[in-house]
This record gives sequence, structure tokens and C-alpha cells, in this order.
Amino acid sequence: MHSEKSTVLIFIDDQQQPVAALQTPVKFEMDTRKLTDGEHLMKIVSRSPTGREGIQLVKFIVRNGPSIALEGLAENEVVDGVIPLLINAYDKGSQKTFVIEGSETPHSVPSWLWILLIGFSGWAMFYCITNLQL
Repeated sequence: MHSEKSTVLIFIDDQQQPVAALQTPVKFEMDTRKLTDGEHLMKIVSRSPTGREGIQLVKFIVRNGPSIALEGLAENEVVDGVIPLLINAYDKGSQKTFVIEGSETPHSVPSWLWILLIGFSGWAMFYCITNLQL
């Protein structure tokens, strides 16, 4: 019994040469450290033993570089005047040791928490004035 296998070619972005040409079933480990951060496109071309082809496109985003956290400006936000920004960048490091300093981004207190605190304080003052008369 003779069984031929399909061939799978894997292309990244607009490369003319495939990063891999494998026989199915395929187990493939892609090293994203060789790619730049940002959007990429993987094109998988399968060829059957009879010569028919199938294509699948997969978009993905690589984030190997340091993470960037930005507070004070949102995507497509309309702004005016001076805007205070908090920017932090931190790397995953060696992933063998955990570095505490600089690994977390401080955040300002959310406005809903201020509203809750002011509301509770107002209620507490009202309760004290009306129920604790001397």
C-alpha cells in the first residue's frame, strides 16, 4: 500500500522563500524572536499528492520587545491643551528570575473610586449629624 503525504509550505509576510517545507502531519515551532514587533501574516500553502493546492492566511501580532504602558491618552481620543501622561516600559527579562522593580506600572486612582468615597463620606456625615445629636 503506497500512501503519499501532502506537503505544507509556511511563508511569513511577503517572503519568497518558505520558512519551512514539511510533510504532513506537521509539528512546527515558530521562533518569533526572529521577527520584528508588530503585525505579521503567515501564509500556509498545502499541496496534495495530486497537485491541488490550499491556502490559509493567518494574521498575528508579535510582542517580543518591552511592553509599553500608557496612561492619560487613549486610542483615537480627541485632546486639547496640556495632557499629563504616565509611560512605563518593561521587559520580560530572562524569564528565569523575577525583577520586582519596574515590572509594574503605577496607575492613578480611578474616578469611580473617588465618587464612591465622596458619596460614602457624605452619607457618613449626614448620619452623624442626624443621629448623634448631643
